[in-house]
Amino acid sequence: MENSRKQFLKQLFISATAVPVLIEACKKSDAADPGTDSSSGACTVSPEETDGPYPLYNSRGSSIQRVDITDGKTGTPLHITINILNTNNSCKPLANARVDIWHCDKDGYYSGYSNRGYLGTQDNTALVFCRGLQYSDTAGQVKFTSIYPGWYEGRVTHIHAQVYVNDKLKGTTQMAFPDDINTAAGIPLRKWHL
Repeated sequence: MENSRKQFLKQLFISATAVPVLIEACKKSDAADPGTDSSSGACTVSPEETDGPYPLYNSRGSSIQRVDITDGKTGTPLHITINILNTNNSCKPLANARVDIWHCDKDGYYSGYSNRGYLGTQDNTALVFCRGLQYSDTAGQVKFTSIYPGWYEGRVTHIHAQVYVNDKLKGTTQMAFPDDINTAAGIPLRKWHL
């Protein structure tokens, strides 16, 4: 049974590198479902979401401009590919857009903050694990190597992302993971009282 679970996870995360997430960068919309139809030139904007509760604006910059954002954190490997498309130009790829991402580690803790969680309080204020930024290439893509995010009280498993074009914020969104994928990745349902 354990071998079949490991094989499933291996296939799942190899596949994750080939399935890009759409984040559109050039106009905001009330569209509910992100997606694209390149044959018709139509695409929709990823839904707007909050940037909190753990953004880290003071540590953004060249220190986190990187592909590997693990900083030695262990967990199930996750390869993230994000496509930036321009709705003002027939959904063509948008080069040179800045994409900032951040998420918690496998245990639900964020870098840049002191967090309370199921392992107690951790002071990660001086760290920047699971945070990164990249500029989209000519194909409109950014790629990150990370670990599968964990879970913390009150939130589903997710990754935060912000897209900037010409230094102007064009979108803030979150990419959530379905419960069946979380279960397959070995993310336990945790409950604790603080």
